[in-house]
Amino acid sequence: MVQSSHEDQIWQLAESVLAAEGMEPILVECLKMQTRWVVRIYMDREEGSVTVDDCARVSNQLGDLLDVHDVPPGPYVLEVSSPGLDRPLYRDKDFLKYRGSEVTLRLGERIEGRRKFSGELVDYEVADGIKTLVIRSAGKTFRIPREAVDKANLIYK
Repeated sequence: MVQSSHEDQIWQLAESVLAAEGMEPILVECLKMQTRWVVRIYMDREEGSVTVDDCARVSNQLGDLLDVHDVPPGPYVLEVSSPGLDRPLYRDKDFLKYRGSEVTLRLGERIEGRRKFSGELVDYEVADGIKTLVIRSAGKTFRIPREAVDKANLIYK
């Protein structure tokens, strides 16, 4: 899950706007479509949930900042939302917080012949700068390098 330079810039802009609102970014996606960009910001707060009013307020503030900084370059659609029940896991602290939860992973490379895994996130280890997800799926334990994960989400039950 490598972020592009546009995503990094948007993350920095979103971080300041969200901090002022008592929230934090969870994930930033910046996708180039045929005629425009799609910018998605998922945000959350520690206490309480994100409301529709929160999303509208942040969208207005962040839209102005994106326009001023011309990020992404050209026309774009901005989507601001809560992470939802199948929240994306992106940051180290997300993986640590949701240990013991059911997750689904999509990998950029095959591990043991598979690119998709679903199961319990048993642990998230960081040793010598190497990050590893420990997943229990169908009675078997897999150790998956964090860098191999393209997408990770909670599974809502």
